[in-house]
Amino acid sequence: MSTTWTPSSEDYDRVFAEQNPWHKTGEVPMALAKETERHMAKFLSTRILDQSTRRYQLVLGPRRVGKTTVMYQVVRALLHRGVDRSRLWWLRLDHPLLVDWPLGDIVNQIMDLSNATAENPAFLFMDELVYTQRWDLWLKTFYDEQYPIKIIATSSASVALREGRLESGVGRWDERYLGPYVLSEYAELAGTSLPDFADASLTAALGKAFDPANRMVDLVNRRVELMFVGGFPEILLDSRDGTLEDITLNSQNVLRSDAVERAIYKDIPQSFNIESPLNLEKLLYVLAHQMTGIISPLNICRDLGFSQPTFDRYLSYLERAFLIFVLPNFAGNESATQRRGRKVYFVDGAVRNAALQRGIGPLDDPREQGLLLENMAAAHLQTLATVAGVRLHHWRSGSREVDLIYNHPTEPLAFEISNSPSHSRSGMEALLEEHPRFRGATYFVAPGASFVPASTSSSGIGSIPADVFLAVVGSQAAYALRQSFGVPG
Repeated sequence: MSTTWTPSSEDYDRVFAEQNPWHKTGEVPMALAKETERHMAKFLSTRILDQSTRRYQLVLGPRRVGKTTVMYQVVRALLHRGVDRSRLWWLRLDHPLLVDWPLGDIVNQIMDLSNATAENPAFLFMDELVYTQRWDLWLKTFYDEQYPIKIIATSSASVALREGRLESGVGRWDERYLGPYVLSEYAELAGTSLPDFADASLTAALGKAFDPANRMVDLVNRRVELMFVGGFPEILLDSRDGTLEDITLNSQNVLRSDAVERAIYKDIPQSFNIESPLNLEKLLYVLAHQMTGIISPLNICRDLGFSQPTFDRYLSYLERAFLIFVLPNFAGNESATQRRGRKVYFVDGAVRNAALQRGIGPLDDPREQGLLLENMAAAHLQTLATVAGVRLHHWRSGSREVDLIYNHPTEPLAFEISNSPSHSRSGMEALLEEHPRFRGATYFVAPGASFVPASTSSSGIGSIPADVFLAVVGSQAAYALRQSFGVPG
């Protein structure tokens, strides 16, 4: 005779104790809160203690970028700043005992256990928020009814963009994007000192790169490692002593399992209630073959047997799970932009290689290395654009094209990315003919490219070495992140 097991209060107490070891020790285990911090950890700890704001903080981004580690580092920072350990509560919401327990009941019990008050609120760290039912309505309730709690939560799916939930979040929570490491951050991790190029705008930051006093050390090896291994903290830290072949294979194995398969077979089905994740994987595989190219929905639908609505929906799911991002064609006005061809990139080229199970093939393929370099440049700019609130596009008119358009409202920039310094400038010249506003703000980016400021070039087109460009964009992304948190500097 079978019986149904019902968890007891002791079972829940045990889960709370396991997930909150600092309640007993007063410290966060080093295995959970790594010593090396990403920039966001420092800003979040200051933000969550700020008495002038009640907004909850939602940290969104791909798997393996360190969202959970960042939250543990915030717990450690709060302990070191004197917050009583009994007020700091961790909830891993995909735990089997917590996933079906109403969030309101959990929070009410925590408030009782921590004696939370408006002057001494409880701090709730919710890992994988999307796994709890009606999470948005609960957060709205907690905020509107002024529960004495402060919340930092993570998700590997863009939960706040789901239908109806953006409205709930207005004024109640901030979305914080945490992407893979950019080149400047990886150089810092590896102990390499770089100039601080950051300025009030990307245009001004690029201007600093042409100052001989700001010349950098050679970052070719770091860029190659980042391109093949990916910007994922633990993988990068574990890859310091291996050969490029070994660390590339290890990265693909980890990302295939943790980033690709978990997103497709766990995160997306949980978030969007789909019944055919295998079709998602097929679409991702097709897009991986077309990385940096123009998407042809008609051909993809024909090949995969999708309807157009299914294709659009699945493409959106892959974007919201932070596997890919899609850039519309820049046309000078929004209605035309939305109607024309879209270009697909991966949040990190290493994720694309893992999806295709490419092995070490790209290491000896110049064409593929060119695609990965363009994807890296696009991903760096996408990280900056996301934090800074700027639209990113590509431009194509007939057979003429420019890879990336940073559509800042007052200081727009255009970039053509190539693996060869001898790449044609014809696409950039065509862009300037059709959109003169980019004259003096268009750059050719390639390894070994010369330093030519666009503003002083007779053609209106400048050039900059790829590694310098990536370092500048990374510095500016760090600056934009500080600005988004209201941190001076």
